[in-house]
Amino acid sequence: MIEVSVRNLCEFAARSGSLEFRYTPAPSADEGIIGHLTVQQRRPDPYVAEYRLTGECSGIAISGRVDGYYANPDKCYLEEIKTHRGNINRIGPGRRALHWAQLKVYGALLCMRVKRDNIDLRLTYFEVRDEQETQDTQTFEATLLTQFLTTLCDRYRHWAESETAHRRARDEALAALRFPYPDFRTGQRALSENVYKAARRDTPLLLQAPTGIGKTVGVLFPAIKAMPASDLDRVFFLSNRNTGRQLGLDGLRSILDHQDTTVPLRFVELSAKEASCDHPDKACHGDSCPLANGFFDRLSAARQQATQTRCLDQTTLRRIAAEHDICRYFLAQEMARWSDIVVGDVNHYFDQFALLYSLAQQHLWRVMPVVDEAHNLIDRARGMYSMELSEAELLYTVRKVPAPLLKPLSELETAWAALIRPYLEDSEFELHHQYYLDEVPEALNSALYSVIAAITDYLTDHPAAADVQQVLFTALAFLRLADSFADHSLCTLSFETVSGSLQAKPGSGKLCIDNLIPADHLRPRFDAAACTVLFSATLSPPQYHQDLLGLPADTVFKDVESPFSREQIDLRLITSINTRQQQRQHSLAPICDRIVQQMTAIPGNYLVYVSSFDYLNALFEYLREHAPTLRLLRQRPGMPPTERDSFITEASDATPSVGFAVLGGVFGEGIDLPGERLIGVFVATLGLPPHNDLYEVLRQRLEARYGRGYDYTYLYPGIQKVVQAAGRLIRTEEDRGVIELIDDRFSRPAIRALLPKWWGLR
Repeated sequence: MIEVSVRNLCEFAARSGSLEFRYTPAPSADEGIIGHLTVQQRRPDPYVAEYRLTGECSGIAISGRVDGYYANPDKCYLEEIKTHRGNINRIGPGRRALHWAQLKVYGALLCMRVKRDNIDLRLTYFEVRDEQETQDTQTFEATLLTQFLTTLCDRYRHWAESETAHRRARDEALAALRFPYPDFRTGQRALSENVYKAARRDTPLLLQAPTGIGKTVGVLFPAIKAMPASDLDRVFFLSNRNTGRQLGLDGLRSILDHQDTTVPLRFVELSAKEASCDHPDKACHGDSCPLANGFFDRLSAARQQATQTRCLDQTTLRRIAAEHDICRYFLAQEMARWSDIVVGDVNHYFDQFALLYSLAQQHLWRVMPVVDEAHNLIDRARGMYSMELSEAELLYTVRKVPAPLLKPLSELETAWAALIRPYLEDSEFELHHQYYLDEVPEALNSALYSVIAAITDYLTDHPAAADVQQVLFTALAFLRLADSFADHSLCTLSFETVSGSLQAKPGSGKLCIDNLIPADHLRPRFDAAACTVLFSATLSPPQYHQDLLGLPADTVFKDVESPFSREQIDLRLITSINTRQQQRQHSLAPICDRIVQQMTAIPGNYLVYVSSFDYLNALFEYLREHAPTLRLLRQRPGMPPTERDSFITEASDATPSVGFAVLGGVFGEGIDLPGERLIGVFVATLGLPPHNDLYEVLRQRLEARYGRGYDYTYLYPGIQKVVQAAGRLIRTEEDRGVIELIDDRFSRPAIRALLPKWWGLR
């Protein structure tokens, strides 16, 4: 018997018409729950809330909970409650039809259960702010409801039977899956064994493994091979960098292409909306975008074609979407429901609006997120749960304020002025310019909600107003984070000063929510997964990542032995040079002398990593003046992709060069320069974040919670960047080269203990 929930049945078989993603602020999850409870508590006895209904139709077992069931001898009705915010007219016909479809399915199930000839169905919309109900009650004959349910079940059954057969064939093929190459690389077998054991035992895994052993294939192979035995529905390959998606896709192709028979495995690539939208000037609504118009009417054929394609990368999605004249971004989201492997960015599972997490919860999937370059997840997650409310952006970026927005934006300006006035009048303002607030001020909320409502109305008829949209998105995101504000985050109010004075620059105010401890937001995501694997070359010490990410207590840490040996590197700890900010001017000459000596002794390509662009430019200019014959390259702030590619090409070509880059920047990891393309790395810093007010607050928060404030704030993130940068040198077992770590603090045993074991320092 095929089983399906009422919601999933209707979302698959009852949707029609166009996409209707107008810019409508939806209630939060808590507001939705409270809204349902409010309506349910208003109903008289014998009203039953969350009434469970089940039944069978056309070989389908359907189940669900209708929001309300009222029955007495004189009156009987079923009720569905939908919460919303703002004008009810923004709820389009497609969404209303879907809501009615769910209610009609419940009506059919009740009539089948109690043998009724008809039933009253009530659809109630509840506005969460003013708590007003809008009701629509209709009477339906049982025969019509049964016919409606039968039609939906017939549509679903064919698809479900096909998907069941696919799952059976997939699991049979994966059980026989073999490693794609004749032999494992050194360390790769241990890598794969640990991933397979974690999947079989439902145990979260932190996996530290050196670059160069084939981590991507070494992790993906056991993950997908374990799917049948572990009863996994989906594997999510999640990258912290855009280039990581391609590595995941290439790894999957490599595994499947080297099998003796075709493996019926589907995988889809998700990308950001900005990267896959063909009409960025239009709203995701049938009245605005031609690819949204009639989307669901054409989706079935496109979906059927897509399921016959093994790899749904962005190129393939673009082709299929074009053939059916629908939006490829939303086609990819639809296919995430029907693909065995999803390849995407970490935000697709971990951020506030994560599609994959939502789908896993809705469909009760057993999922296995596999996170590449996982050492970046702490900072990425902090960014996901941080937001800035800029006075300039809110009030002055709308090029020409439309008449309907004049009043709400004026009220917002007044509210903002009232918020910042006490701080601008503070007698000690000239000492601060930045204030740490105990909580997110409530003063702006009412004005922000009014602006949101007004902009939402305006965008209904003017969807191409990009500057107005940005104000809306910013306000919505800020209010959502404000609702969950706690000690895991910091609220600051800051101002820029007028050049040459201590006065605040007009329009420079910023109210920020900065996440400090992402664990509180991420913990539910890890708890919901059957198993999570996070892998990287730098995950030491494991407790640091386990604490800040909110990993479960039973998380296992494995450090895979490196295939590299101490003999491959000429490791030099130069502890006679102080690279702290106060001593940097004195460090220029000795550092440049060492670079010149090395280039003279062994010409080739070298990279020099330092802590900031100021330091980088000072070293670059000093070396250019004192060694004018050397070929010098340098990273610049905000280099576009073409310039970054040129830097890598020039830094690794046949002409010897010295390239300067910032530690932790775009060239600090993720670039692969094996063999003679790179023969030496200098790291002239310990990589510690700056000692400023923000990092000191972070240190205090981490000290209070974990007792390791300095290590978690400064030491571990800094050393991680050092190891990543030095790791650009040795990429294969044949590579050779020099690593110079320049800073007096590298003499400390506690710091040396954090460096890779194969370097031979411990």
